[in-house]
Amino acid sequence: MSVDASSRQHGVSSVLVGRRSELDRLLGALRAPSGIVVVEGEAGIGKSRLVAEAMATEPATTYFLGQCEMVQEPFLLGPVFDAIRRSAERLVVPQRLNPVTGALVPFLPEIADRLPPEPPRLADQAAERHRLYRGVTALLAAAGPAVLVLEDLHWAAPSTVEFIAFLAAHPSSTLRVVLTVRTENHDELAIWEALARSPLGPATRIPLQPLPAADVRRLAENILGGVALSESFVSSLSEKTAGIPFVVEEVLRTLTDEVPAAPYEADLLAGLAVPTALRDMLRQRLISLDERTQEILCGAAVLGMQPDEELLGRIVEHDAGTVARALGRGMRTGLLFESAGRCRFRHALVRQTVYEAAPAPLRRLLHLRAAHSLQAGPQPHPVARLAHHFRLGGKDSEFVRNAEAAADLAIGRGDDATAARFLLQALEVELPLGERIRLARRLGPVAVHGLAQSAAVPILQALLADRRVDTASRGDLRFLLGRLLRQQGDLRQAYYEIEQAIPDLVDSPASQALASAILAVPLVSGPTLADHRRHSANAQRLAIATGDPRVQIAVRIADCSLRLESGDPSGRSAAEALLAEPALLVRPREVGRASLNWAQEVLDLGDLQCAETLLAKGIGAIEQLEDLRLAAVIHLTAAEIELAAGRWSGLLERVRRIAAELGDFAAAQLDAQFLLGRLLARQGESAEAELMLREVIASAAARGAIRPLVPARAALARLLLDDGDAAGAVEQALLAIDQVRAKGIWVWGADSVLCLVDAQQSLGRLELARRLSDEFVGRLTGTGSPAAAATVLQWRAIFARAAGDHEMALGLLGNAVADLTRLGLAHERGLAVARLGEWQCSSGNVAGPANLAAALRSFGELGARRDIARICRVMRSNGVPVPSPWRGGRRSYGATLSPREREVSHRAAAGRSNQQIATELQLSTRTVESHVASALRKLGGRSRRELASLLTPTLPEPGEIVDAVAPPGPNSAANSMTGR
Repeated sequence: MSVDASSRQHGVSSVLVGRRSELDRLLGALRAPSGIVVVEGEAGIGKSRLVAEAMATEPATTYFLGQCEMVQEPFLLGPVFDAIRRSAERLVVPQRLNPVTGALVPFLPEIADRLPPEPPRLADQAAERHRLYRGVTALLAAAGPAVLVLEDLHWAAPSTVEFIAFLAAHPSSTLRVVLTVRTENHDELAIWEALARSPLGPATRIPLQPLPAADVRRLAENILGGVALSESFVSSLSEKTAGIPFVVEEVLRTLTDEVPAAPYEADLLAGLAVPTALRDMLRQRLISLDERTQEILCGAAVLGMQPDEELLGRIVEHDAGTVARALGRGMRTGLLFESAGRCRFRHALVRQTVYEAAPAPLRRLLHLRAAHSLQAGPQPHPVARLAHHFRLGGKDSEFVRNAEAAADLAIGRGDDATAARFLLQALEVELPLGERIRLARRLGPVAVHGLAQSAAVPILQALLADRRVDTASRGDLRFLLGRLLRQQGDLRQAYYEIEQAIPDLVDSPASQALASAILAVPLVSGPTLADHRRHSANAQRLAIATGDPRVQIAVRIADCSLRLESGDPSGRSAAEALLAEPALLVRPREVGRASLNWAQEVLDLGDLQCAETLLAKGIGAIEQLEDLRLAAVIHLTAAEIELAAGRWSGLLERVRRIAAELGDFAAAQLDAQFLLGRLLARQGESAEAELMLREVIASAAARGAIRPLVPARAALARLLLDDGDAAGAVEQALLAIDQVRAKGIWVWGADSVLCLVDAQQSLGRLELARRLSDEFVGRLTGTGSPAAAATVLQWRAIFARAAGDHEMALGLLGNAVADLTRLGLAHERGLAVARLGEWQCSSGNVAGPANLAAALRSFGELGARRDIARICRVMRSNGVPVPSPWRGGRRSYGATLSPREREVSHRAAAGRSNQQIATELQLSTRTVESHVASALRKLGGRSRRELASLLTPTLPEPGEIVDAVAPPGPNSAANSMTGR
């Protein structure tokens, strides 16, 4: 999504964020008969914005807005008179004003014609000034109800402060006053003494605090035109700006000047320059201090946000007393504050400004002193801090040595992202080729796992372009590059790089085996099933030769994926056997990844129960890792299962969140977008669904991602057909079928063939569909995809009906319904029941109306609006009454499980804990317990261990389908996929 132009231009949020309670307090004070309100907070906190929002909320009130300036001419009540002048054109005053307002004529010539005559001047200056205050107050009150707003009272001249004291002592029933003041040293301002004189009591004070991270996100997304931002970016932005709205705006203004379009990543903020306006403001405070204090504060900035005072004394070479006094002066100017007994910079940009204000040679010297002081300290040395100081001190070799040591520490703690950051920093230094190759080889694996691909890819590409790189190193670097590109979603280029690397990896059979295993998984367009099987066989041969259990496990995981994707019936048993092996179970990350991949693959085959079991295994493994990316993939896989099982309550909102969460994870984002497109299509959001599916198809084709390219074309074909575009549906279905044929994985094509059959039937020509269906039936024989088998039964039923054999057609379709019921594929079953009911009605079968009603109930529970509308049309055309069981109130489910009870029960049956279910469905654990108990009561069970058998999909819901549907017989998908 591109950034909104107007937001980018102005760099401010169109709505007030995070100040609801403060705005309500301010509005409440403004609606009172009289009084003074003080909005206070540090620079940039949003005082002016809050006041402006209040002014916009109460437009009927007359506002006089004045601004106190830091440097201003000695002009009596300058801000007040400026406020009146700005409102002169719209100022409405009664014809008979208090004569004292005539004293304003020399000061306000713009409205002199509306004022009484100027009175004679008084000889006493204090009396003249007092009369002037009275005249201003009378004029403002006469324009009431009115509000005088004076901004930045910390810069107010003495006369302005005195006038406010006058207003406080002489309140008017038609005039309210709003003041804004900074909190830096504001307790010393004379304004508080002035306000204490009010007979109405103390002024209303509204302090503004920095925004929490959630509000920083809302503010930033609004400024950036609605762009969804990652947690890492928001966290970095919050830390960088300390939640100060003005600083957020200035940072984003600078960022969008440099990076005009999304996506925005956290690393973009790392080297961002302090915005000019804020820098100038902070420098004014800094230069007001003496030179020694400035140098000591620079040393503090060199050491970080909360400097160690003992270390600070050593690097600036001053005694503790001098350092303490300098830090105290920094606190009084608002550059520092006390936190837990220690001095700390107000926020990161203050530290950066102080740091950049010092001469570069001084900064380098202080960094080197800090490094040497830390190095002379006790072991273990703080290598990350040493790397930082040596780098900024200009000592490259010491920096690289400590950066690599810091990366080693991070790797030892499982923090690949941090390790990658240190290695990337080391590679920015001019190094000999051999050293660069060594560091790049170390960077590759942690970049893959640490998700630093975008930074690592150009480094590897540059090294591969250097002809001096030896063959073995070239193989390693190319293999690493392929893995990184694969994580980025560029599957075609990744496949090419890895394939090219294998011959150069001859001295490393383990790497050759792993590379071949990656190529064995059929994710990319171009290579055929035979190519993938060849790579799998090669990987297994090499893995055995290595004798390395880790390599052998990885190769077997890939082989299981290949079998499952291709519909090999041995795939599920191989995966189950591997999941029971101790060599895999001791590696929770691999268990989690394998389980999630296999869950998606068996779900595509139609084995919903197996997918849920594998998902539960994946969750159990990944919970130990706290891996946010894998956690996002868990949510994605769970949502795919929910879609297949018909548990759609709240699913659309969840899928949108998942797609946003995976926005910077290219390897999974495409799947999330495809899931969203399918769900939108099934819930009747045709326009958005078509747009999403076409985007998925274009992106998948560009990346060479065969999955989800083929199923996305099938989904788009079905959507177009439902919208009446049969020709468009045929086009998309044929494109998908061509890609399936080229790949050789025939189970991927069943849905496309069924859509083609339906589309060609609507066009009145089935010849091409017959030829293709014959080809696919032959290829699908013996495969292990129950969903494809049920689909074959449906197109065979269509051909039988077209040939006039209505009995055979109903039998085949009835078997398909029975198989889809057994599989638990709710939407597909509903479509098949609807087709069956329509055919039965057209042939006079008495079961037709009941099955149409059953399909309607099924679609109603799903929320499939498009299908509901279509079934209602079919029912009306066949004279079947359309019931409205959910109109006028919440449905009572009686002894039948409600959709939510079913959602919870299926998860409990799959082995999830109450806490896991509560997290996934965003419920409380007490609510989950209640649903489980209710389900057991309705199903007649005594413990959750019985749920799996009680929820078996072969048990139909009461009243959903009538006995006119034939039981599974010799033509059932459970028994064969043989010919027409």
